[in-house]
Amino acid sequence: MIVPGQAVRIVIATQPVDFRKGHDGLAALVQNQLGLDPYCGLIVVFRAKRGDRVKILVWDGSGLVLIYKRLEQGSFAWPRVREGVMRLSRAQFEALFEGLDWRRVHSRRVAPPRMAE
Repeated sequence: MIVPGQAVRIVIATQPVDFRKGHDGLAALVQNQLGLDPYCGLIVVFRAKRGDRVKILVWDGSGLVLIYKRLEQGSFAWPRVREGVMRLSRAQFEALFEGLDWRRVHSRRVAPPRMAE
């Protein structure tokens, strides 16, 4: 699995897509329907109508990378189907890719330490 850096933006296209689409078809969908630039290093996660399949499109600086995963048992946890995209944190993305319920992954704000007196 290609692990994204901390600063990489990760989004889920919440509506299912036709999984016959390849690199170019998904990049066109990102640009025309979602209004995003598929060539800026953004990671876009796509879902199939069947909840056990995921495609991930990434521009790595030299070309489009397409990752496809099908779970052998169970299905991925997906957000409600609606228009547009939903942003994920890196931890949520990793949980989703592993087939875990990413909705249970939450970041906590930690107060900075006080200066020593």
